[in-house]
Amino acid sequence: MESIRELYKIGQGPSSSHTIGPRRAALRYRQRHPDAAAFRVTLYGSLAATGVGHLTDRAVRNVVAPATVEFVWKPETVLPRHPNALTFAVLDAQGETTDEWTVFSVGGGRLDDGTPESSPPSLYDFSTMREILPWCEENGVHLWEYVAQREGDGLWEFLEEIWKAMKAAVKAGLEEEGALPGPLHLQRKAASYFIKAKSYKGSLKRRSLVFAYALAVAEHNAGGGTIVTAPTCGSSGVMPAVLYYLQTQHKFTDKKILRALATAGLIGNLVKKNASISGAEVGCQGEIGTACAMAAAATVQLFGGSIRQVEYAAEMGLEHHLGLTCDPVAGLVQVPCIERNAFAASRALDANTFAILSDGTHRVSFDRVVKTMRDTGHDIPSLYRETSAGGLAVNVRLPSKPNS
Repeated sequence: MESIRELYKIGQGPSSSHTIGPRRAALRYRQRHPDAAAFRVTLYGSLAATGVGHLTDRAVRNVVAPATVEFVWKPETVLPRHPNALTFAVLDAQGETTDEWTVFSVGGGRLDDGTPESSPPSLYDFSTMREILPWCEENGVHLWEYVAQREGDGLWEFLEEIWKAMKAAVKAGLEEEGALPGPLHLQRKAASYFIKAKSYKGSLKRRSLVFAYALAVAEHNAGGGTIVTAPTCGSSGVMPAVLYYLQTQHKFTDKKILRALATAGLIGNLVKKNASISGAEVGCQGEIGTACAMAAAATVQLFGGSIRQVEYAAEMGLEHHLGLTCDPVAGLVQVPCIERNAFAASRALDANTFAILSDGTHRVSFDRVVKTMRDTGHDIPSLYRETSAGGLAVNVRLPSKPNS
């Protein structure tokens, strides 16, 4: 299992698979051909189906400029390795192809072109909770300590940068107002929710603040702002909302938060290794479900839970998102994506309470839920996996154009 440095990435929204991944691919290909004057980029499957709404073309064009780029969209063609595929080609003066490279954006901004170099080195000797939990108990360590041992030097400095970026995204989102870009003309809500939350008391205030923080990051992401994949752009509001709320309301130190991020990273990595965090591959259960599991696990750790209780909370966070489809309206990371971040953040806190009340004993293991999520994702028809060909994407009407 690879480093959590491959899970948490700082980048620009709105999509890790459709924006960050293609941008990284374009950078790599541009470096191979610095003198090329023209490119052709062919997008397949989900990348083609929702690439315009996810700003894929803009991300690629900004990298290869001043060279010209021709885009070819093939949403009906799905290559075998992964639904998110794109082929770069260099064009000569006659428009003929002189070089080609096909690469897959497999989730969380990661690229895979089938070469050994595209697979980061494995740092972990275990890749399931069934292996990790007994080892931790035998050696008297918590999950964050297991991560620290495997990740080695530089982990805490890395996570400190991740936490700074998460907090910056919350604060930026709370300041932004007006409509998000795109044909939905969706109004941002985070700023007004935050103001209203401060006038409430008790549990209503606490829950409203969590909603406001999650909306802030999700809206910031939808507007192309800088966020942290946790584990993806589309689900980037869950972890920052929960951790920012816990730090501001319960006064957890940065050191405690970084340890919680380490544990959450392990949860995300286990899902990434044994299933998928790509909406195009398994639906939104792989994005929002994983983010909820990560935030739930982090919260239980912060409140002093055992590793068995942490595992239970993560299991609930993922289990109760099983079957969640990815059906973005107009191909944008807005409806239903933004609200899902808020509700998943709230559900993560509920999972913490439920797990802390227990002794950590439960019937369904985290590993089994991960496998179930993978199987469910493969069974979901492709129109419900980030293609905008089904669900809300076809049942929600776009606003009418002025004077139409």
